[in-house]
Amino acid sequence: MSNQEEPKLKKIVLAADGLSLGISIVVAILLGVGLGLLMKNLFEIPWLLWLGVFWGVSAAILNVYKAYEKQKKSLDELANDPRYRHKKYDDLDEDDKY
Repeated sequence: MSNQEEPKLKKIVLAADGLSLGISIVVAILLGVGLGLLMKNLFEIPWLLWLGVFWGVSAAILNVYKAYEKQKKSLDELANDPRYRHKKYDDLDEDDKY
């Protein structure tokens, strides 16, 4: 068979990947806060908590950026697909213009 069949669960995995963005944001921030609290208690330097919060928020922003790039790549592939290409006004036949 020349065409490879897509796995049956591929759509489900892709949908779950999209839904996991919200969870990954929360987990990144919680891990950053937890790391900040750990360092604050371990080294007894109060501003280390805020360093952990900054790392968590930065990781959450990075997750959003990665998801954006992934979606943009997917949409660019769809835009180049001839099935979804819009005809420009100049490309239309005379009958289609009116």
